[in-house]
Amino acid sequence: MTGTEKNKSLIELEDGQVATIVSITGGKMLIKRLADLGLTNGTEIKVLRRTLFAGPVQVEAFGSKLVLGRGLASKIIVSLK
Repeated sequence: MTGTEKNKSLIELEDGQVATIVSITGGKMLIKRLADLGLTNGTEIKVLRRTLFAGPVQVEAFGSKLVLGRGLASKIIVSLK
């Protein structure tokens, strides 16, 4: 596969980085929950702030700011812009 080196989990991004969601590794309920928040494959997402260690990740998508728990954010695979 070409370009997989650029794919990372959302929690691996630094503050200010912009990426596009390429997949979500989880069950149907998780995928539906994220879709209800507007986070689906192809969505552009910006990391606003990461907390150290086991804290949440604050992101922006479609002009809305969201706070995702670290476990949830680790299941979102993104491709860097």
